[in-house]
Amino acid sequence: MKQVIQTLKRTDAERRIPVLRLEIDYELATLHEAMVNENLEEIEAAKQRLERLRQEMLRLEA
Repeated sequence: MKQVIQTLKRTDAERRIPVLRLEIDYELATLHEAMVNENLEEIEAAKQRLERLRQEMLRLEA
């Protein structure tokens, strides 16, 4: 049973990683736009979202 659960988790992670990369790319574009516009609130919000996405990516790749 443990092997089945591990296999399902691995499959879920394999599907989530490409989506997560797209989300990171989008947030980087959002951060860039906020920096160009010198919008400090949006810069901080984008940085926080990027940090959460980075942590999730690290968990999935481990």
